[in-house]
Amino acid sequence: MFKLVEDPCYYCLCFYAVLVLGALLCLASQLWKMLKQLNDEEESRGVEIPPGSLGFPFIGETVQFMAAINSGKGFYEFVRVRSLRYGNCFKTNIFGETHVFVSRTESAKAILNNELGKFTKRYIKSIAELVGNQSLLCASYHQHKLLRGRLVHLFSTNSISLLVKQFDQLILNNLNCWEDGATVIVLDQALKITFKAMCKMLLSLESGQELEDLQEDVGHVCKAMLAFPLRFPGTQFYKGLQARKRIMSTLEKIIRRRREGLDSKNEDFLQHLLAEDENSCSDGLMYRLSDAEIQDNILTMIIAGQDTTASAITWMVKYLGENQKVLDQLKAEQLQLAEKTSKKLFLTLDDLNEMPYASKVVKESLRMASVVPWFPRLVLQDCEIEGYKIKKGWNVNIDVKSIHLDPMVYSEPNNFNPSRFDDESKPYSFLAFGMGSRTCLGMNMAKAMMLVFLHRFLTTYK
Repeated sequence: MFKLVEDPCYYCLCFYAVLVLGALLCLASQLWKMLKQLNDEEESRGVEIPPGSLGFPFIGETVQFMAAINSGKGFYEFVRVRSLRYGNCFKTNIFGETHVFVSRTESAKAILNNELGKFTKRYIKSIAELVGNQSLLCASYHQHKLLRGRLVHLFSTNSISLLVKQFDQLILNNLNCWEDGATVIVLDQALKITFKAMCKMLLSLESGQELEDLQEDVGHVCKAMLAFPLRFPGTQFYKGLQARKRIMSTLEKIIRRRREGLDSKNEDFLQHLLAEDENSCSDGLMYRLSDAEIQDNILTMIIAGQDTTASAITWMVKYLGENQKVLDQLKAEQLQLAEKTSKKLFLTLDDLNEMPYASKVVKESLRMASVVPWFPRLVLQDCEIEGYKIKKGWNVNIDVKSIHLDPMVYSEPNNFNPSRFDDESKPYSFLAFGMGSRTCLGMNMAKAMMLVFLHRFLTTYK
C-alpha cells in the first residue's frame, strides 16, 4: 500500500499562484477599460477613429487571424469579413498591435508616396525575425535607400537578359520530365523551378546537398511566416527560426569561401556585391554592405523570387484553364512566336517584348490573385486617412486585394479579362508590385519568369 503524503507547502503555492493569476487578470481588465474609456473620450470630443474591434485584452483578434490562416480560405478571409462589416477603413488588433486596413486608391497614393514622411515600411515582428532586420522588407527609410542602391544591379536589363536564358533552360528541362508522371502539381513544380533559378542567379548553386538543404530550410521559413509565433520546440515558428540559423550559417560559409578566393570565379550576384565592397573600401564612395545585410537580403530575394512568383504562376494556370477564349488567343500568339524563334535554343528578352497579349495575361493574373494582398506601413505621426484619425505607432495596411476587386475601379472585377489592360489603368489601381520609392525591385524579373513559363508551357503541352 502506498501512503499519500500531503504537503501543506504545495497547497500554499497553488493558492498564491491562483491569487497572482487573479490579480493579473484584474489588472488586464482595468487596463482594457482605461484604453476603451480613452477612445470613448476622444470620440466624444469629435475625434473619430476607424470602426472595428480590438478584440480581447493583449491578444486582440489574433486567434481569429490565425484561424483564417489555418482555414481553407486563407488569411485574407480575416480582412475580407471585416471589410464587409465595417467598410473601406477599419481597425483591428493582431499580435498585440493596432492595425488599420484601407482600400481606396486615394489612400494608397497618400501612403505609398509618403511625401510628408508620415509612414515607414514594417512587417509583423515575427516575419522580421525570420527574414532578418537588415532585409529590404524591414529596413528604415534611410537604410532602405542605401540597400536599394546596392541591390538594384541584380535587376538591370543585362541581369534580366541572363535570367531569361537560365530560366528558359530550367523550364525546358523540367517540362520534359512532366511526361513521366500521371499528375503534375503546378505549384510544387513552380516552386522547384523558381528556387533553382534564384539560387543559380544569386549564388551559382545548381545542384548538390547544399542546394537541397537550403531549399528545405527556405520552405520552413516560408511556412513559419504564417505561423503563430511560439518559440517552443516542435512549433512551426520555432522550426522556421532554426531553419533561418542554418541558412545564415550556409551563406556565411559561402561568403567566407568567396573572400578567401576559393569560389571567386563565379559570375553571380553575390560575387558582384563582394567585388563592389572591395572597391568601396578603396575609394570610400559607395555604401559598404555588412555580411549580415548581404545574408538577410539574399534570403529575402530567394523567398520573394521563389514563393511569390511560383504562386503567381499557379494562379495564372488556373485562370487560363477556366477561360478558354483567353487561352485560345494566348496560344495563337505563342505559337506564332515559336515559329519565329524555332532556330534559337533559348528565349531572349527581345522575344518577351513580342508577347503583348501574354503580358496582359500576366498583369490580369496578378490583379486577380493579389499574391501580396496588402502592404504594411508603420505610422510615424498622427494623421488623418479617409476622415479618421490614425495614431502614431499604429500599423496601416493598404488592402491591395480589395482595390484590385473594386467594381468602382475595374469593370466586372471578378471576370478574368486581360483585354481590360488595352487602356491605361487608373493611377494606383494596379498594386501587384507596390508603388512609390518601395516598388518591388524584382518586378521586371517576376514578369519575365512568368512570360517564359507561359510560352514553354503552352507550346509544349495542350
